[in-house]
Amino acid sequence: MVQENRRHTRYDEIGRITAPEICALPGILDDISLTGCKAHYSFPVIVDLENEYEVKISPLHSENGSPLNLICTPQWVKEQSGNTYIGFQINYSPDAHKLENFIKLLESISKDDLPDIV
Repeated sequence: MVQENRRHTRYDEIGRITAPEICALPGILDDISLTGCKAHYSFPVIVDLENEYEVKISPLHSENGSPLNLICTPQWVKEQSGNTYIGFQINYSPDAHKLENFIKLLESISKDDLPDIV
């Protein structure tokens, strides 16, 4: 879990991100929150910050195995050591309810990982 100055907690999560309008090959999900996510590709890709993209995310901790279908707008893109990192804002999406349930699952997992205070 990443604590930053954000409206919603961002959870470290790995998974596959598929956005055919960005690249035919999948990228890797780095973290996710109720309103955004960060992903990267291990090679350069071109991203238009003015576009909305249909993104399918298959996270590691998915309960049913089906990807989350989300509509996202890139907020920033960074090239580093041949990798492309993208920060997405998640817009209202077909799977908004599934995303909410998934975030609740991540929240419960992260609470289980916290040490007991005696």
